Amino acid sequence: MWRATLKSLLARKLRLLLTAIAVVLGVGFVAGTLVLTDTATTTFDRLFGDVYAGTDVVVQAHEAFDPGIASGSGGPNEERNPIPESVLDDVRAVPGVRAADGDVAGYAQLIDPETNEPIQNGQGAPTLGSSWDPNTTPAEIREGSPPATSSEIAVDAATASGHDLTIGQQVRVITQAGSEPFTVAGIVGFGDSDNLAGATLTIFDLATAQRLFEREGTLDYVFVVGDEGVSQSALRDRVAGVLPKGFEAVTASDVATQQAEETARALGFLRTALLVFAFVSLFVGAFIIFNTFNIIVTQRTRELGLYRAIGATSRQVLASVLVESLVTGLIASVVGLAVGLLLAKGLQGLFSAFGFDLPSTATQVRVRTVVVSLVIGTIITVIASVAPARRASRVAPIEALRETGVAPSASPIRRVVFGGLIALIGVGLLVYGLFGGASNAAVVVGAGAAFTFLGVAILSPFVARPLAAWIGAPLRSGGISGKLGRENAMRNPRRTASTSAALMIGLGLVTFVAVFAASLKASAGAILDRTIRSDFILTGRQFTPFSPGLARMLKATPQLSVVSPFRQNAVKINGSVVFMSGVDPNTIGEATNIELRSGSIASLDRPSAVLVSRGVAESNEWHVGDDVPILFARTGRKTFEIGGVFETNPFLNDYAISLDDYDANFAGLLDSIVFAKAAPGTSIDAARRAIERVADDFPNVEIHDQAQFKQQSVDQVNQLLVIVFVLLFLAIVISLFGIVNTLSLSIYERVHEIGLLRAVGMSRVQVRRMIRVEAVITAVLGAVLGVAIGVLFGWAMQRALADIGIAELAIPIGQLVVFVVAAGVLGVFAAIWPARRAAKLDVLAAISYE
Repeated sequence: MWRATLKSLLARKLRLLLTAIAVVLGVGFVAGTLVLTDTATTTFDRLFGDVYAGTDVVVQAHEAFDPGIASGSGGPNEERNPIPESVLDDVRAVPGVRAADGDVAGYAQLIDPETNEPIQNGQGAPTLGSSWDPNTTPAEIREGSPPATSSEIAVDAATASGHDLTIGQQVRVITQAGSEPFTVAGIVGFGDSDNLAGATLTIFDLATAQRLFEREGTLDYVFVVGDEGVSQSALRDRVAGVLPKGFEAVTASDVATQQAEETARALGFLRTALLVFAFVSLFVGAFIIFNTFNIIVTQRTRELGLYRAIGATSRQVLASVLVESLVTGLIASVVGLAVGLLLAKGLQGLFSAFGFDLPSTATQVRVRTVVVSLVIGTIITVIASVAPARRASRVAPIEALRETGVAPSASPIRRVVFGGLIALIGVGLLVYGLFGGASNAAVVVGAGAAFTFLGVAILSPFVARPLAAWIGAPLRSGGISGKLGRENAMRNPRRTASTSAALMIGLGLVTFVAVFAASLKASAGAILDRTIRSDFILTGRQFTPFSPGLARMLKATPQLSVVSPFRQNAVKINGSVVFMSGVDPNTIGEATNIELRSGSIASLDRPSAVLVSRGVAESNEWHVGDDVPILFARTGRKTFEIGGVFETNPFLNDYAISLDDYDANFAGLLDSIVFAKAAPGTSIDAARRAIERVADDFPNVEIHDQAQFKQQSVDQVNQLLVIVFVLLFLAIVISLFGIVNTLSLSIYERVHEIGLLRAVGMSRVQVRRMIRVEAVITAVLGAVLGVAIGVLFGWAMQRALADIGIAELAIPIGQLVVFVVAAGVLGVFAAIWPARRAAKLDVLAAISYE
């Protein structure tokens, strides 16, 4: 049996190739994701190692909690209390300390002197400012000299090279204090790197940095270098002994490890998101493998019956098919691992095209990546072949006497019961994940979607025949080819349904994303129409925070009656990290319509008052006057009193405090949005010109009227939509290979039939047309089922999120029609090769085929 299995594999190399393609692409996506994120993580590990290579101990303030990727607005120091400068002298006096430097860091945005555009290396890349630390700086001067006066800066080599910045050139820099000109005195690098993993870096002398980042008399960190022979841990303990309460000494190696781990957690979110799309591709591939082995078992019925007739047991036949799938899965996984290296580059290029540059070093292929790729691809292939293998093991010896293989049909009652049960489990998981408050809602929803798709796939043969008849009705006018193609799709609804199932999953997810995105845009538009009262909304490019100096200057502009800045950052409430808004209680009501259920905005004039959203108040059973414990990363635990409860507002998050309270508890004092309103008697055009004159010194800020701001929100959703569609595209490609595979295998199954058609006068052109019609019907069938399920998923998600503002259901009918039409067109392309093979069959050989 082992020899027979091996010969079966080698005799059908084409079948092996077609089956393996789905596994290759799915495994390639998994491997590519792991390689991409591992490479980026390694880059950051090396970077943080280089940054602290010249430092032994770091002195910093205690942090109440780690806000992680939820943190809002500036440099790496934004969540720690400042260190008094007197601590630096105490540290320098510690025995074993060779040198110690004080450091401050914050937000600094370089402006290109040629284009007057803000310099940023990719969307969301940090724009950091720092002080020059003579004894401990990780930066090395590549050209020029360190900044020595209040008018000089140094910049990283990557930024200098990318924007033609040279020594002696004057460049404007925007900081928390405003916009000022500086002269480039030096260009720095970091070992082999030209910048800090994509961030732009501007370096000032210490006194200037303290002024710009509002740290006069204080420091963010103290970097310490020990004497020769003094270990990091010993030096840490000595330094810790002279520190006042609230501050700590940490070894540089521990700080580097901590920052690397924080970065790895942030990259873990990206890895998880990409792996979701990878497993979607593998899920689609599993349907193709199942369908392929089902057809193969049917075609080999006589062969398997002969094995049984000469003494093979059911267990041997079962093992034979499973071994074939094991070999197929293993070979495909090995190839998929190699494809993953190419896909890693492709994913990196995709993110770069949308402005999300991931730093990279030499490609990292870890043992974990190899093992996971091989195991996942092989296991999925074997699992998908279990049911066909069990069916093969039940082939009776008498089947060896039949002329052709006859596929045993499963009991329709058993299929209905089993498929209905699977679908009900899927719907139940979806409902629980969306509405039941599950702690791991995303996992539950994903499992629910998988079970729902599986249930629909099991039940789809019952609707495949009438749907194929309806879809193929217009194609009957194409003559005998159209009629026979339609009949072929209707004749074996189980094969047609299982072939279309893979495409159903891909287009179902695409439809879900399209419906949800349309609902998101419609809901956002409705909310903005209801809430915006200002004439202008100023935001940072790519929605990055910007200097509060702009709002200060606009308040002095007579053409404006209202200037209301808005800030946001992370806090911890009831154990969860959430966003907190900072607003001006005297102007926010004129800038945006805040619908209060109880309380008042004026309550924010009192110290330690907070507004909360209705949803949060109801879930916690809070009322006006209740106390809310809030944990700030910088200042620790504080108690705030609820002054009002408001309806969902896109600008206020779930919590809002006054700017005075915000400034007292956060270090990163940057604005996220500034609302502005024209003064009475001032035209909108005149007000815009006045804003533009002030904003000329802040080119990193964009000025929008209400219509432009709504369009910007739509554009952001559209950009995300394109990324998701591109990532789902691989699942669609895999499903098309499934159609090619099934059609090719079905041609072998129908060799005798096609030979007879050719013998009675059907031309090769007519044969090709017949196969194309069958492919189109199969593809459109999958598209129709996928669109129906996708709309259902989109509706469920919209209803689940209605309480947080996505209250409008929008179904993009035009897009859905395009999806169905595109599926038909892709079906034509998928049929090209199988149709050519069918047309080339030798008539006499086909007629005599056994």
